[in-house]
Amino acid sequence: MKPLHYQNESKIDVIDFCKIYDLNFNRGNIIKYISRAGKKDNEIQDLRKALDYLQREIKHLEDILNSEIQSFKDSK
Repeated sequence: MKPLHYQNESKIDVIDFCKIYDLNFNRGNIIKYISRAGKKDNEIQDLRKALDYLQREIKHLEDILNSEIQSFKDSK
């Protein structure tokens, strides 16, 4: 039997949801921590973890964009 923080009324597990939507590691963890927040001892800690992964994903995308901009500038 799954731990309580893994259980829900749906037949779909968070991991399966992440696979269906082809989410990367950061985005999958955001969904995981948001969906399980309040089902374990420390809801705020889970929300902070989700925020941490969201900030990491934003930084990752900003780094890619900045790299592409720099490559464009260097090619001129």
